[in-house]
Amino acid sequence: MKTDALVEALARGPIAVGAHAVERRVGIALAAGAVLAAFAMLAALGVRADLRVAVGAPMFWMKLAYPLVLVASATLATATLARPAGRARAATAAGVALMAAMVAAALGALALAPPGGRLSLALGHSALACVADVTALALPAFVLALLALRTCAPTRLRAAGAAAGLLAGAVAAGVYAWHCDEMALPFLGLWYTLGMAVPAAIGAALGPRVLRWA
Repeated sequence: MKTDALVEALARGPIAVGAHAVERRVGIALAAGAVLAAFAMLAALGVRADLRVAVGAPMFWMKLAYPLVLVASATLATATLARPAGRARAATAAGVALMAAMVAAALGALALAPPGGRLSLALGHSALACVADVTALALPAFVLALLALRTCAPTRLRAAGAAAGLLAGAVAAGVYAWHCDEMALPFLGLWYTLGMAVPAAIGAALGPRVLRWA
């Protein structure tokens, strides 16, 4: 929001805002970003060839559940931080705790694995591709989330940008899981987490620039 426009609107009197207007804007960005990411995944990568068999494995559903829980916490954080002086301590703490727990679980599984197989267990066959693809698939939701935030009045710009980035990364990871055929806990805990953390870090870096009031 432009500062001059806000001052002018305030001078005209009370501003009527619809109930849950911020949540709707963030929700629209989330839904549209997820649809665009899904189309991009199908066009560029495709779903895994053994999907019918994979859906019977618990790890497949864990790969979906992990980012989806982060979508929920990041959506709440983004909507809260879209408001002036908004804080999202509980949602942020929940997301960070989940990511830390997944990394700890990944490292624990590696510690228990035979030494000779740890590297292959951690890297799988697509570690770098996972991070790159999740980051790329996050772009639509990331841009839309930032645009939604710009129509609001965030004041904690770095935190708001990070929340938008994490939201986009989590959406992308959930979409990417339908293509990814890696089924090891260390891979999920390390590379999915990194793939979601990259857009969050980019959002934190860009937030003060793209979300500031002009």
